Amino acid sequence: MSSEKNNPRFSGASKYVLDDELAKIVNVSMVLEMPLLLKGEPGTGKTMLAHAIAESLQMPLIVLNVKSSMKLIEALYQYDTLTRLNDSRFGDSKRDVSNIESYIKMGKVGQAFTAEKRTILLIDEIDKADADFQDDMLDVLDQMQFDIIEIDKTIKAKHRPVIIITSNAKKDLSDPFLGRCNFHHIAFPDPDMMRMIVEVHFPKLDEELMTVCISTFYRLRELRGIEKKPATRELINWIRALKSDPDFRPKTLLQGRAPFLGILFKKSADLQQAIQQVVKSRG
Repeated sequence: MSSEKNNPRFSGASKYVLDDELAKIVNVSMVLEMPLLLKGEPGTGKTMLAHAIAESLQMPLIVLNVKSSMKLIEALYQYDTLTRLNDSRFGDSKRDVSNIESYIKMGKVGQAFTAEKRTILLIDEIDKADADFQDDMLDVLDQMQFDIIEIDKTIKAKHRPVIIITSNAKKDLSDPFLGRCNFHHIAFPDPDMMRMIVEVHFPKLDEELMTVCISTFYRLRELRGIEKKPATRELINWIRALKSDPDFRPKTLLQGRAPFLGILFKKSADLQQAIQQVVKSRG
């Protein structure tokens, strides 16, 4: 097992409220040098956890945002054939066109492997990719190396990154993938946890405003027919908007009125549904 010096412990960050179980699985994953797979609905802090670890441990953060059409090689490296072709045709480049390696650019995984110090590698929304991408990616992360076929060169990781992988559970992940990761499901914060999160962002928030905002937020999340429920980020922005309105009073929410619903609901159909149900509830 690695030493404490090589595996510093994560205990939270300035803007991230951490429960004990999540802290433990993060630290266990770092010691065991296994990827940590985080699942949970959008807005539960999966992505922000990687930022918090990087801040707390003062490690560089490299983010790979997975797209549905992404190929594994894009995450590893890119060979800029077009620039090389133009350089060879027009001859005005300072680069030696015979040196293919000068036209190789590292992708996000390649950057993490070649970094001079240990990094946090966030592979965000892995469930957007197909099963082949997922399994091939874990092969690379297991071996901590990959080949650049154009120059017959193997890139080996200088330092094994701390790997955080997120999934919104839109598609099932393969059994081999799940078997090679540590796993943690981040549940949506309950009202008590949400109060702690809000207090981090607004240390001097009026108690009445805090109470009515949180209770109204959870009531709005339970409205029927909502496709994309408002998440923590929307609540923080909503409170910020309410605080900035000189005419707003907390009793407005107690009376069943909810200003700035467009901050909470980002889809037009959800917004219209919320407005109709809020108006209906006021009678």
